[in-house]
Amino acid sequence: MVVFIGIGLFIKSLPLLKDQNLFTILSGSTWSPLKGQFGFLPFITGTVSVTLIALVIAAPLCLLSSIYLVEYASALLKKTVLPLINVLAAIPPVLYGVWGILFVVPLISNYIGSIFGSTNAGYSILSGGIVLAVMIFPIMISIIVEVLQTIPPDLKAASLSLGATRWETIQKVILKKARPGIIAAIVLATSRAFGETIAVLMVCGNIPQIPKSLFDAGYPIPALIANNFGEMMSIPHYDAALMFAALLLLTIIFLFNLISRLILNKLEEKA
Repeated sequence: MVVFIGIGLFIKSLPLLKDQNLFTILSGSTWSPLKGQFGFLPFITGTVSVTLIALVIAAPLCLLSSIYLVEYASALLKKTVLPLINVLAAIPPVLYGVWGILFVVPLISNYIGSIFGSTNAGYSILSGGIVLAVMIFPIMISIIVEVLQTIPPDLKAASLSLGATRWETIQKVILKKARPGIIAAIVLATSRAFGETIAVLMVCGNIPQIPKSLFDAGYPIPALIANNFGEMMSIPHYDAALMFAALLLLTIIFLFNLISRLILNKLEEKA
């Protein structure tokens, strides 16, 4: 199915690819459809920047939260927190976007940004990264908790009986055994982050520029497609450019998952 989608997007992108060099399209930094300039570098950097920020925030917090829930939390706390996490996963993305506008954007504009001397209004890749991190919390925590719960109790007992502390057992035994599953959870959450549209669109600023700091506005590829599809289609190659944007996003996600799968296979061979 993915192959057919890719072929369809490629065919729709051909008018642009025939008219302009692929390297020029990918490395160009100017987006001006009226002038026939379709530089995708700002959108690529915007997508990668927001996703990396979300990953840097979410991965350690989700891992530590999952360890606490599995190894330290009481049964009552588990029964209370885990269903709430599942509820978070069901919240529509637009509500996360509204939350970002009402809380995250003012926080960055009035407090965090001023500390670092930024005069940005708060609509930035940092805002997008924070909102996106919160959005991928539920899926990442749920999977990591399930992975940690599959570790045989005998392994923990054997480590503790040899004199290891509880934290040493978590570090040396549990996390080592669960590493492939943890990486798979991060990969799955990151794949979702790459394609997230509405919430990120609402807080990133949507300016086609290459972000030079966390407080600069960005323009991820999904936001580009959502903002412009169906408009200005009378401009030559404009629809082909948006189809190419979709193809580019599909390629980025495919390559990310392929590389992650190869890394996971290597880790499983060593385990």
